[in-house]
Amino acid sequence: MKKTVFLIFGLIAAANLLAINPKDSVKYVNWFNLDEKDNKVLGISTDKAYRELLEGKESKKVIVAVIDGGVDVKHEDLVGKIWVNKDEIPGNGIDDDNNGYVDDINGWNFLGGDEGKNIKYETLELTRLYRKYSDKFNGLSEDEIKNKYPEDYQLYSEVVSEYNKEITQYESASINMMIVDSILRNGLNKESLADITVDDLKNWNPEKKTPEYAIRKSLLKFIKMGYSLEQFSEEKEYYDEKLSYHLNVDFDPRSDIVGDNPDVVEQRNYGNNDVIGSTPFHGTFVSGIIAANRDNNIGIKGIAGNVEIMAVRAVPDGDERDKDVANAIRYAIENGAQIINMSFGKAYSPNKQAVDEAIKLAEEHNVLLIHASGNDHQNVDVEPSYPSVLDKNNEVLTNNWIEVGASFMNKKKDLAASFSNYGSKTVDIFAPGVNIISTKEFNNYDMGDGTSFASPMVAGAAALLKSYYPSLTAKQLKEILLQSAVNLGDLQVMQPGSGKKDKNLVPFSQLSATGGVLNVYYAINLAEKISN
Repeated sequence: MKKTVFLIFGLIAAANLLAINPKDSVKYVNWFNLDEKDNKVLGISTDKAYRELLEGKESKKVIVAVIDGGVDVKHEDLVGKIWVNKDEIPGNGIDDDNNGYVDDINGWNFLGGDEGKNIKYETLELTRLYRKYSDKFNGLSEDEIKNKYPEDYQLYSEVVSEYNKEITQYESASINMMIVDSILRNGLNKESLADITVDDLKNWNPEKKTPEYAIRKSLLKFIKMGYSLEQFSEEKEYYDEKLSYHLNVDFDPRSDIVGDNPDVVEQRNYGNNDVIGSTPFHGTFVSGIIAANRDNNIGIKGIAGNVEIMAVRAVPDGDERDKDVANAIRYAIENGAQIINMSFGKAYSPNKQAVDEAIKLAEEHNVLLIHASGNDHQNVDVEPSYPSVLDKNNEVLTNNWIEVGASFMNKKKDLAASFSNYGSKTVDIFAPGVNIISTKEFNNYDMGDGTSFASPMVAGAAALLKSYYPSLTAKQLKEILLQSAVNLGDLQVMQPGSGKKDKNLVPFSQLSATGGVLNVYYAINLAEKISN
């Protein structure tokens, strides 16, 4: 999912995952599991459900596939919660279970190659399309393209416009960052931004009405708001990544590492078994929300107790490939996953048919798919995010898909997260996705915002229902979760992206099909009635 951004001295800075502030840890840890009536917090009532409805009841193991950038399967809070392929003998270099994947003990990595090599960065799909059309239409005038390739012309025009806009934005930001970097280092006599402290800034006295004075004032203002100098010092790296990898038409890690043709969607058996990979932060965070051990008295409490995480790596730092998404879904289905979490998305899907076929296969095998709606504060009824359960005619493909927006902890005007995508037709339900504390690689923990973290709330809830009521179908799980949502449709909230000073409020019902927020307690009550 795209990163949320904020402004510092006219610069765009990444800020969707922040290190935990000690003052916040007590306030926010486990809040998503709490109950509004008992705790005055609009969590999903997980703890109450276990205490009042599930005590003494038997459950069955449920496998949840996390299609993401990798999962730290050795994390202390995920011990015993990682899927193990018992038909595969570890490390013998043989495909013992004949599923097409050698030594796939905890899942599979579709971004890997020989000798343990892994893709970390990738281009955006926008960049790939720009490169494709630049090669295809090289030497042709706009009129020639329009006449010779009328079906491609509209998308080509959109891609060129959007790509040029992105390049201009990030090149400008990068130049500004270099200027700020130079001014700060020279003014404070430091070798790098990382060497600068808050005391350095406070003791610095540049003349008023100078660039130095403006930069100092802006930085101290944002530090007072809770942002850190470390975040600011990481901005340059963020811009470098955007320009060097995401928007670089000459960057192609695929051929050197994986060695396949990503446009040949029929190919299945590529990659390696390194499910941790080079980008496990996001997937580990997602997995903790779903499955972190509830009984070990460390870390956090995941939602589903009797669950195993199948790690499927298909999401790089950049945009995922349709081929990898389709194969990741297929791998999860064929190896026993009953629920699949997908906390990723992009603006274009050139091989959407391959993903659509995998989605249909999931429905045929009674597998529920949960997808994060995205962090661009857009109406996805109008501006789609992919993968999507809608076909090219905007019709719903299957009934085993839940699209999730992000909510905050109180029934107030900021209930809908300011970054969350929304849509009265496309987004099904909202779930906690702001100030969420979960697992981070290397036995660490962190706090973050995003629909990426709202989606596993729903996946965890679905897994919990499935474990106690195993006869429920994917369609029934979806119906129960949506019908039992806390209905807040009449609540007036800020439309995502409107800003705190915007006084134009909208009914929460306009932001999703249910106008509701996920609630495990009510879902279990409803499941009990349906199952009896």
